[in-house]
Amino acid sequence: MREKSTDLLLSGLLAMSLCALCPSRASAAASPYPRMAPLAKYLMARDAEVALARSAAPPAISAEAEVLVMGRGGYTTVAKGKNEFLCLVERSWAAPSSLPEFWNPKVRSPICFNAAGARTVLPSYLLKTKLVLAGKSKMEVVQALAAAFDSKALPALAPAAMCYMQSKQQYVNDGGRNWHPHLMFFVQGDAASSWGANLPGSPVIALNDPDERMTIFMVWAGKWSDGTLGPDPMH
Repeated sequence: MREKSTDLLLSGLLAMSLCALCPSRASAAASPYPRMAPLAKYLMARDAEVALARSAAPPAISAEAEVLVMGRGGYTTVAKGKNEFLCLVERSWAAPSSLPEFWNPKVRSPICFNAAGARTVLPSYLLKTKLVLAGKSKMEVVQALAAAFDSKALPALAPAAMCYMQSKQQYVNDGGRNWHPHLMFFVQGDAASSWGANLPGSPVIALNDPDERMTIFMVWAGKWSDGTLGPDPMH
């Protein structure tokens, strides 16, 4: 009975996550965000953004992490780190270009990378941000990202790259909103099957991101960064 309950719980988490992260073709066609909104809608007050960025991980990690905030010219460091972690708040264009909320100005995704993630995953997001703030279209962003990977201007993905996303205040998309506290692990290429991800009973959820040429593995953490319990994965 216990094994059956565990399978149901994990299956519920998988179904909910795929619904939130991988909208249907119908919803993609009817996206309410066909283009970038005015830049001001993506900006935050500096102190609020710092606090939100640090909420991505437990204080034992985030309190001494480096923090970046986004301005009209891109991201800048506003707090030097004392450990090897780096926190920031990602905007909607962190998502694969195929998703309908690529330009959603409400998205705020606090994320705290370990050293490998900051060194080899973050650069592609910072490049996308630079292109977006320069007024490039979604297609131009995708093409420039591909060129950067092909020319090796972007670093190869490090095997240990991961991040924390445990902020109770996160807004990942309109469907998932703050979704669940979770960790993310990054693997080169389309690797979902090699981890047994997205299968009934598997605790591993995967989203292939062809723009970034990697697979993102998500594992539910159970608690928010402030130590309070996250929502029941069945809901």
